[in-house]
Amino acid sequence: MSDSSNDKRRFSRVDFNTSTTISSGNHHWQSHLVDISLKGALINRPEGWDGNIGDEYKVAVILKEDEVAINMTASVAHIQDSHIGFRCEHIDSNSITHLQRLMELNLGDAELVNRELSMLDHA
Repeated sequence: MSDSSNDKRRFSRVDFNTSTTISSGNHHWQSHLVDISLKGALINRPEGWDGNIGDEYKVAVILKEDEVAINMTASVAHIQDSHIGFRCEHIDSNSITHLQRLMELNLGDAELVNRELSMLDHA
C-alpha cells in the first residue's frame, strides 16, 4: 500500500489470518480475513461470490475455534481481483469488545484504539 493510501486511513488496520463467513439471506461463503480495523475488514474473495459495491452482508470473523466471533453488518466498499473491502455498518456490543481487544493486542497501544473508537461517531 502506498504512503498516500496510508495517510488517508483514519483507522489502524491489523493483519489477522482467520476464518470468515460472509452471508446474505440463504447464501454463505467461507473465506479468510486479510486485515481488520474498527471500521471494516479486508477479506479474500471467495469462489462463487458475485456481490457488488454497496451490497450489504453479514460478516463473521472467527476468533477462537468457532467459540468467539466478531459479527458485523457490512457493505462492500471496494472489490479487487482477490479481495473484498467491507465497511462496517453495524456491530453489536460483544463484537466491538472482541474487536477492541484484538486491536489492542496486535497494535500494542490501547490509547490509540480508544482514540479511534471515539472517532467512530465522526467517521
